[in-house]
Amino acid sequence: MPPRRAVPPTGQQRDRQGPPGSPPQGFRQPPGGRRPAPPPEREPDLITHHAHNGTDDFGRDPYDDGYDDAAFNEFADDVEPQDELDENGKKVLTPAQRKKRRWKIIRRVAYACVGLFFVVPAIAFVITYFLVDVPTPENIKSLQNQPITYYDASGQVMGRELPPGGDRQLLKPGEVPEVVKHAVYSAEDATFETNSGFDVTGILRAVWNQVSGGQGGGSTISQQYIKQATQNDAPTLTRKWTELAKSFKMNNQQSKEEIITSYLNIVYFGRGANGIQAAAKAYFNKDAKDLNASEASLLAGLIQGPGKSENQAYAQKRWTYVMDQMVANKWLRADERATFQYPTPIPKNANKEQNSGKLTYQVQQRIKDELAAKGYDENKLFSSGAKIYTTIDPAAQEAAEKATADGMKGQTDENLLNALVAVDPKTGGVLAYYGGPELVKDANGKDQIGQDRANQARNPGSSVKAFDLTAFLKMGKGLGETFDGSNNRVLGGRTVRNAGDSASCGKECTVAKAMEISANTVFYDMVLNVTKPSRVAEAAKEAGVKVAPDGKSVLYTDDNNISLGGGGTAVTPEDMAAAYASFASGGTYHEQHFVAKLTNNQDEVEFDQNNIKTNPAFDDDASKSQQIAGNVTEALKPVIEHSKLKCPTGHECAGKTGTQQYTAKDGDPASYNDRNAQTWMVGYTPSVSAAVWVGGDGNKPLHDPKNKPIFGATIAGPTWQNFMNLYLKGKPAEKFDKVQPIGKDVNDVTTTQQKPSDTPTTTTPPTSTESSPSTEPSDTETSTSRTTRTRPGPPISSINPGDGNTFGGGGGLASPPGAGPG
Repeated sequence: MPPRRAVPPTGQQRDRQGPPGSPPQGFRQPPGGRRPAPPPEREPDLITHHAHNGTDDFGRDPYDDGYDDAAFNEFADDVEPQDELDENGKKVLTPAQRKKRRWKIIRRVAYACVGLFFVVPAIAFVITYFLVDVPTPENIKSLQNQPITYYDASGQVMGRELPPGGDRQLLKPGEVPEVVKHAVYSAEDATFETNSGFDVTGILRAVWNQVSGGQGGGSTISQQYIKQATQNDAPTLTRKWTELAKSFKMNNQQSKEEIITSYLNIVYFGRGANGIQAAAKAYFNKDAKDLNASEASLLAGLIQGPGKSENQAYAQKRWTYVMDQMVANKWLRADERATFQYPTPIPKNANKEQNSGKLTYQVQQRIKDELAAKGYDENKLFSSGAKIYTTIDPAAQEAAEKATADGMKGQTDENLLNALVAVDPKTGGVLAYYGGPELVKDANGKDQIGQDRANQARNPGSSVKAFDLTAFLKMGKGLGETFDGSNNRVLGGRTVRNAGDSASCGKECTVAKAMEISANTVFYDMVLNVTKPSRVAEAAKEAGVKVAPDGKSVLYTDDNNISLGGGGTAVTPEDMAAAYASFASGGTYHEQHFVAKLTNNQDEVEFDQNNIKTNPAFDDDASKSQQIAGNVTEALKPVIEHSKLKCPTGHECAGKTGTQQYTAKDGDPASYNDRNAQTWMVGYTPSVSAAVWVGGDGNKPLHDPKNKPIFGATIAGPTWQNFMNLYLKGKPAEKFDKVQPIGKDVNDVTTTQQKPSDTPTTTTPPTSTESSPSTEPSDTETSTSRTTRTRPGPPISSINPGDGNTFGGGGGLASPPGAGPG
């Protein structure tokens, strides 16, 4: 492109160089000696031409600066070419222009984000800050002072329980010892002393845990205090937002010492203890100021799971974590840490009285356990002023307490204990519950809370045979099937014995007859060779026996001892009553429960157990499940008379006794060889199922006032009969529904039963000169001596301590002749 000529200053005419008539400067002169060619001829200029409109010979305005003169643009070197357009008519950008535009967009988006995520929230946070109020411990105390009210099945008040806050002492700033504060910091918020009410790092960590599936929240102690104080733990952004604002405001208004004291005054530690002072009393019976590092760590660790306070494995795990965190944060030296051991809390409720009126302590605790499993711990119950409508029938409870007391009258064996539970087959509600005396004497003669025997698992003995039969019927087998019911049969390499002639029925013994007389050989054979132990366990669970983690019962299937209710198999009285209720209901399963309905103090319903649907127990087909249950009932009805018991007047009933032998020890007297450790009677009518257990605390050789062994029909049977008579007196008559037989009908079978002993029947145990029959399979095929037998089964450690004899196999021991099955 040719060089652009110089442009004269704006508003001035260019200076002309040279004499008049000379060509303008900047144009090349023709070479010397050559005459320029005359210009071509042209038409005379019009008035519109430059000669007449003020322009010079070159067609430009002398006052124009020349920058926009198209006539000279072609000679300029800095004039950009005209913009290129794409096919849509839009300007085509250069790479530099495109980059510039991109950064412009990014800047604008960044400005918008800053406004959206920082400026707007900051404004909103400031507004929220001035609108919210920080609650005080005094406000919280007044809100929590609402008693729990318990009602029986008739709607009458059973008792009222005042909240622990009624006598709670609020500590003042400076009264919480440093060791307690450091333990709580280690457990909940290590940055408490330095954060401003919320921890950004903790919040980000909590978000990451949520995304990655980990555990742990981002709440500081200040935030937790707000949540505890407002009793609002709804998983909403609104709640979290106001919680942040309140915690920040509290940190601006109060000192850290005031905040930690307020928090420790209201936080819940379990055992009904709100606040650190109440917790120190509930767990260690001392003031908070006297807690050491180990005790403080245990309490601090329970803040996250107060409902698991009695779970030693959980509590010890949390204690270990807090102690280690105290060392990590330099609040405890490593050598000091090594000297501390896990502290042992005092027994629950050992240091306070219960204001429960007619409500027994055992029933109260079972109710609380049930509600805690549904997410309603004591803290929520007290905060809402809960009204708990129970399933306890006052008439049934009174009958249970009287029957158990009458059954123990005249007994001289100090090891004898008993329990009784009754369940409504139509709902699964617990009608009566007795687990032993509420107060007992300790080794020093002081009163202490008695154990709940109704919620402890024991060997059920022959009462488990109802589940053997259920599994058999589910396979399509009937009561008319026959087995060899003779005594001393070798099965699975072991000699299985019956309880003498009265519990033996020959080579072709029907299942119905075997159930009536409790023939061990038949049911051991049935489970070993037909159903297998796993089907028996499954039938028991379908009926209502609850095993871990939902319950305490154990159904051990690694050997055949489950067939006779021995070995590692152990069931609670509550589970036995509930399971037999599934037979009484015609094969419909209703989960056992104590709470029918829960409301707050405004009568707003939290849940209604009566609205929960039920399911067939033993088969998805309700009619098939009813048929199975009905066949079990037909087999259990004759057991009542055979056990020398009677049904309540006008009521059909069915049931089964059970006996578990005492495991003899070296050095025991010879008389102990025939002793028993656990005895049962479980039976039902269409309207009530009841289980009675009479036994010892573990493996104890029990005896009656005449120093003779006891059996299922000795104390447990009469206690059950007494309860049924008391409770059903005056109630309408009832009968079981009839069902079709399953498999081979017993009425179509002709068998030759072994003739029982002609000795007159009596409830007196055999004399020392009579042979001692055994219900327990033996590892030796020929030995008949109890002292030489070994008892298979898992070690006692496989069952919770105190749950009873976990060795011997088999039940059904009767007192020959004619005392009935065990």
